[in-house]
Amino acid sequence: MAKGSDTKNTKTKQFLRQLWKWGKRIFLWIFIFQFFYIILLKWVNPPVTITQLVSWISGHGLKRDYVGRHSISPNARLAVIASEDQLFPDHHGFDWRSIKKAMKYNEKKPGRIRGASTISQQVAKNVFLWQGRSWIRKGLEVYFTFMIELIWGKKRIMDVYLNVIEMGDGIFGIEMAANTYFNKPAKNLTRQEAAIIAACLPNPKRYKAKPLSSFVAARSRTIMQQMGNLQTDPDIQRIVGTLPP
Repeated sequence: MAKGSDTKNTKTKQFLRQLWKWGKRIFLWIFIFQFFYIILLKWVNPPVTITQLVSWISGHGLKRDYVGRHSISPNARLAVIASEDQLFPDHHGFDWRSIKKAMKYNEKKPGRIRGASTISQQVAKNVFLWQGRSWIRKGLEVYFTFMIELIWGKKRIMDVYLNVIEMGDGIFGIEMAANTYFNKPAKNLTRQEAAIIAACLPNPKRYKAKPLSSFVAARSRTIMQQMGNLQTDPDIQRIVGTLPP
């Protein structure tokens, strides 16, 4: 009886060793693949993201049109910095002060979740991951944020952000948003139009640029004020480019 038990235990250990061996191989190949994928996306736009696929499958649609940096108005870059991440040129992917404030707020009011994601974190989440608030996803987000900051740099992060982020219900990217809301390409967006689109970003399925809600109109005016304050900053100018008069 003991001999049979020992044989069973030996087989179990052998199986676990094989499982561990194959697990390490799979993990290594996944790591190599994602590393080269990150490098590739420094020059190539992502073919599709999980968020875009979910939008399409769930019936919200998938309307997008990726464009290059020179086909995007500097007003759009300045507007999203003013709206989403005013420290974008200065941090290395994470705004630790805002994160601490958000954590304190969420502890006091657990029913209301306040985010503190930078533009870099939003790109990491939207390009490589899925929507949600699990600790696994947040941990992966930290990794991918670090990697794109290291490999891509700020200008590329901004370009990808403006191409993949959802800017309306099923509308992805600044080019499609500009065409949908203002019947023009993204390169011709005025300061006010860019601010209106940026005003919808906290919740693009809820906040609408067309028809223009009172909330979006008021928020866009605040964003325009911030754009005026930020436009002379040399670090922001390097990312934004030449602003139209």
